[in-house]
Amino acid sequence: MTAQPDYSPDYSIDELISVCISRQVQDGDVWAQGINTPLVSAGLILGKIRYAPRARFTSAIGQALVQDWGALGIAGIEELWVGKGLIHLGFAAGAAEILPKFQPKEFFRPAQVDARGNLNNIAFGKDYHKPRMRLPGSGGIPDVTPQYDHSYLYVPRHSRVTFAEKIDFISGLGHMPHRKSGGGPRYLVTDLGQFDWRDGCMRLVSLHPGVSLERVIRKTGFELEIAPALVETDPPEPEDLRLLREEIDPLSTRKLETLGGAARKTLLREILARETSR
Repeated sequence: MTAQPDYSPDYSIDELISVCISRQVQDGDVWAQGINTPLVSAGLILGKIRYAPRARFTSAIGQALVQDWGALGIAGIEELWVGKGLIHLGFAAGAAEILPKFQPKEFFRPAQVDARGNLNNIAFGKDYHKPRMRLPGSGGIPDVTPQYDHSYLYVPRHSRVTFAEKIDFISGLGHMPHRKSGGGPRYLVTDLGQFDWRDGCMRLVSLHPGVSLERVIRKTGFELEIAPALVETDPPEPEDLRLLREEIDPLSTRKLETLGGAARKTLLREILARETSR
């Protein structure tokens, strides 16, 4: 008889982030799924399997509303969002119909974020026409964040570059005093810990195993509030790791978001080679 693998206590940071994301999923939720966010995709699917069988997804890929799920990939990811779609809408119709009716929750990955939860995904640098670096763009974030308080954030690599006292541009609204609509982000997970925005300011509520409070403070570019009852993040359970590694993301696409440079390129080539050979 083949021995069953014992997944604990060994896990990677991408798996811990995906598990933290999965714990935010509640039954009956509708989650909006962005483009090229495999950490979030893995977490949302894991949350659906583990906690929320009636959770649904709406995706920017194909503008589909999805009840089912499938294994993640790169070359054929459209099969998940388009092939399993219950309905398909154009972007304008999706924004006009799905957003107001279902008010989906969504995880955003900011390039910069301040203590109030204002986001920048436009550019680094003060001159819009000659930036130091042009970023992917805001997408639908400016449409969603002023209206709904269903925004969640994730940052795979916590640094002072991302967590800045003053961000260069605002493409998503955070917690502003006296706002009549919208509410800023509710939750954030990084490779160092978990955070919320109690009273409108970013607050550390849990440290990942092995991470010190001093390290989080050192990696954050503004004064960070600390929850009085600071705890350690619960690690993934064996079933979480089995599902991620064997069923949800056997190609390890989730790891791409934690890597940069040559390591990311190498893994990307490996994933594409494995995916096309299946």
